[in-house]
Amino acid sequence: MLNHLGQVAQQAAQKFGDKEALLFNGQGFTFAELADMVERVAAGLVAAGVKHGDVVTLYADNSWKWIVSYYAIARAGAVINPVNTMLTPEEIRYVVDDCGAKVIIASEDKVAGANAVLDRVLAAFTFGGDAPDGMGTFDQLLNGGAPVIPEIDVQPEDLSTICYTSGTTGHPKGAMQSHRSVILNATLTAQTQMRGASDIMVSALPCPHVYATVIMQVMMLYGAKLVLHERFDPKAVLEDVERQKATLIDGVPTMYMYLLNEPDLDSTDLSSLTRAFVGGQTMPVATMETVEKNFGVPLTELWGMTEIAGLGSTHPHDGDVKYGSIGCALPDCELRIADPEDPERALPRQEVGELQVKGPITMMGYFGAEQKTKETLLESGWLRTGDLGHMDEDGYVFIVDRLKDMILTGGFNVYPAEIERVLAEHPDIVLAAVGRKKDEVKGEVAKAYVVLKEGATADKEAINAFCRERLSAYKCPRSIRFVSDLPTTSTGKIMRRELHTLDEVNASR
Repeated sequence: MLNHLGQVAQQAAQKFGDKEALLFNGQGFTFAELADMVERVAAGLVAAGVKHGDVVTLYADNSWKWIVSYYAIARAGAVINPVNTMLTPEEIRYVVDDCGAKVIIASEDKVAGANAVLDRVLAAFTFGGDAPDGMGTFDQLLNGGAPVIPEIDVQPEDLSTICYTSGTTGHPKGAMQSHRSVILNATLTAQTQMRGASDIMVSALPCPHVYATVIMQVMMLYGAKLVLHERFDPKAVLEDVERQKATLIDGVPTMYMYLLNEPDLDSTDLSSLTRAFVGGQTMPVATMETVEKNFGVPLTELWGMTEIAGLGSTHPHDGDVKYGSIGCALPDCELRIADPEDPERALPRQEVGELQVKGPITMMGYFGAEQKTKETLLESGWLRTGDLGHMDEDGYVFIVDRLKDMILTGGFNVYPAEIERVLAEHPDIVLAAVGRKKDEVKGEVAKAYVVLKEGATADKEAINAFCRERLSAYKCPRSIRFVSDLPTTSTGKIMRRELHTLDEVNASR
């Protein structure tokens, strides 16, 4: 019986053995090879002083070493703290201090961040072959422990991971997940989306993100092959779909938009694909239809968050697909729409409110933050997501926007995502994001930041007219700025809170 993440690698080796599990930068690894390295790195961590219940920070870019380190930390009985590689050294110091990490493992390009916490941790290691003073190397972990370490007594309900949110309001918060919730989320996702040993999955999602972690767990739990990219490059992703005969691909909306505009798309053989998945942010229906037309497979939208260890909803493999919807709740979980001002009051179907989720995948709470936990995880067990949406009669949810992104203009609620979906339909626009701008009369109005396709000639007046045909007057952006790119997270998710920084530089046209 699988009780905790520390048992995953060995179980995978027993079930799938010499089947290829992972391909990274042209280097392949079988399940047996991964399990062997997990055991050895776990022994190295124990030899370095890691004890049951200690927190180990994993601050590294996508790599086979990241995956081995993840499971090795759990095998050693420690708590995994996977952090966003976009964090600065100052932010890393905050996270390490907040969760009390005893060890940090970093990739070569993140040594500066690791150096910033050397005085905070027991030991530090880098993926690189050469380590600066005060740090060890991954190879030392791999080869520096006892041949075998004893099994650690870890229960399913014990703490497995502390994953920090992006910190859109002040410091990030560490969402605590049990071993049961992490494993269960991946299991429910695989069963709902029919992922299995016959699948070859291509992903450039950053490993620390819960969406990417679920994909990794599916590889280990169900024997699927993962073709992992160090970073997103649309040309390289398309090449691997063709070369590896991938059956499915995962990404966020921005990734698919860049794939659609990759010159080699039309000449790439995508016939091996059976389906594609998109999550992380709402995606315009028009863009989804364009992806399906060009890729020749269904594009299934999903939704998830750090506080539930991955997915919370998707479209069942053999169920109805409703464009523009994030689907319905995973098995054994519930979704509801509630009043943001009175979160314990559920709202009728079709009425817009805050999306809430309940079930065995919800977090244990925020680490060391009792008050923030109470604000998010209600006594009734419902978890507040901060997403605004409505639910139809079949239980399918349609996200309207983020609660904190809503623009209040002249007494009307304006949702940036609704405007973005319209802008995405414009034939000359590659990417678009909507922020807010202060207005003396209306309080605040919508401001659009637009990236045009290469060679496009659309002007502000034409885009305004396009919006007025499709949106109520109060919803239309009152200002449009042309830019060369948009600020994104490590997953490619557009950061609306950073759009104002584009006003500090010269417009692209």
